[in-house]
Amino acid sequence: MLSELNKKQREAVEAGDDPLLIVAGAGSGKTKTLTTRLAYLIAERGVAPESILAITFTNKAAHEMKDRALALLQKHHIPTTREPFLGTFHSFGAWILRREANQCNRTADFSIFDDDDSQRIIKKILKEFDLEKEKTPAVFRKEISRIKNEFLLSEAYQGSDEKELQWEVYERYERALEKNNAFDFDDLIEKPVRLFRSHPDILARYQKKFTHILVDEYQDANMAQYWLVRLLAKDHHRVTVVGDDAQSIYKFRFSDFRNFLNFEKDWPTARTIFLEQNYRSTKHIIQSSSGLIAQNEFQKKKELWTDNDAGEKVLVVEHDEEFSQADYVVHEARQRMTRGMRVGILYRTNAQSRALEQVLLEYDIPYELFGALSFYERREIKDIVAALRFAINPQDSMSYERLEKNFGKRRAAQVRESLPVWAKEKKPAEVIAAFMAAMEFEAYLKQHTDNFAERMENIAELIYFAQQFSELSGLVEKISLADTFESSGRKKRRTQEGGSGSLVQAGIFLMTIHLAKGLEFDSVFVVGVNEGILPHQRSLFSQEDLEEERRLMYVAMTRARNELVLNFYQVPSRFLYELPPETVYFKGERSLNDEERYIEYT
Repeated sequence: MLSELNKKQREAVEAGDDPLLIVAGAGSGKTKTLTTRLAYLIAERGVAPESILAITFTNKAAHEMKDRALALLQKHHIPTTREPFLGTFHSFGAWILRREANQCNRTADFSIFDDDDSQRIIKKILKEFDLEKEKTPAVFRKEISRIKNEFLLSEAYQGSDEKELQWEVYERYERALEKNNAFDFDDLIEKPVRLFRSHPDILARYQKKFTHILVDEYQDANMAQYWLVRLLAKDHHRVTVVGDDAQSIYKFRFSDFRNFLNFEKDWPTARTIFLEQNYRSTKHIIQSSSGLIAQNEFQKKKELWTDNDAGEKVLVVEHDEEFSQADYVVHEARQRMTRGMRVGILYRTNAQSRALEQVLLEYDIPYELFGALSFYERREIKDIVAALRFAINPQDSMSYERLEKNFGKRRAAQVRESLPVWAKEKKPAEVIAAFMAAMEFEAYLKQHTDNFAERMENIAELIYFAQQFSELSGLVEKISLADTFESSGRKKRRTQEGGSGSLVQAGIFLMTIHLAKGLEFDSVFVVGVNEGILPHQRSLFSQEDLEEERRLMYVAMTRARNELVLNFYQVPSRFLYELPPETVYFKGERSLNDEERYIEYT
């Protein structure tokens, strides 16, 4: 079990019961270390599997952790009949609330509302105030999310009419959720924390159940997640967290990397272990990215190193404008793709993909675009899911209103009584089929959409997925907990040779840097490394925001295994000047330090 680990990884795996902070640099094997520690606790320390809580942020990461941990246990002939809880923060919160729903004036069959549901509730509330034409529901939705994630009180919303309106909308929104027997995503963490704070007996029960807590990507924890972990481990202190403050890039989701930096203050007996050997990238990439991130003031200093080859220097390329940049990058990416390489083209904002996609389409080059409309956000899928949610929770007025809006009151009323019955009598896939037949769903799609075949393919995929579940509630909860920011990628081009239905496995992947976190590619092209884009112009007046932009640049650079190409046009980013000169090769008509484009940083 330990033979495949390096010295520091083994040290982390074998650490005792004191709080443990594992500072894991990019590509240093943090998931391998955490999952091995989990298996070690069971195999060597005799910890009951069901007493271990291992949580992370995304379904993909949770599945990876679970697969690795169970494979380790099986490899060493350790029974896995009693499994640890391995999942996301949100799935763990939902698990608690299913057991404690009555404490929150809900039943165990509650619905989990997505952002669309929430905004529809807020739109109704604004209509009550006669403000639906003046105020945007999305703005109030974000503020409500802030209230829940940061545990803000009414006192913070006094002193102005606008603030008082925000709080009034929040209170009415909470009452609407309760009336609908529903929670939103923020509730899945905020409500258990409030429950633990107000009911010490309930907290004690879960503290006793989970005697060992392991948390991945701890640098991304927001205040609600921070308190969930801290409360559960408050008495026994057996908490292990792993992460890298240099990769904290989700401030817009209320994550606060200071939770990571302050771990040793929160847990005075904590032990800290640094994983600094990088297994992913070449020496030049490691030295260049390390030189960049060293400019940040607020961080845990680490010395990342690697036994890998030096490799080529980081290439910095100047272009005339956006489309010449796109043409160059696509041409170079295609060459590498034909050699069987995985190529990542990364950018700061989604809008930057437009020029790249246009060139890719012109050259008929297959690619995958990450971050497009996710599967469960597609209209036909949301309609079916609304029916499934109403089937198991007839109090869910948001779901029923969607059916009324899209299919008319008469058709919706026809299936209103049948849906709950089907949920009890039929398997999930059969419920979908029965609903589609009753609503004449195929005819509806033919009449109201211009891509009927594609939408039916989506429905077929949903039915295939539903066949894996024996109960409708399990399917609906799985769908509800699907992370909206986890796109599996969608093929944008079909091959001429393979026929109209076959898709090529693209070697070129387009995505924002935020979506690239946790991934790696043979070659990485970062486009738009311009001042005002990366770092974004909104960040230029705040040191805290500027440091997050530098962390974003660091994440982009450390996705590369063998080759890193940084591209810019117009004004070069200040970050390019922070790269160690000995690690960089510049390609352009003028020197990067040409006085004509010198930027005076303030």
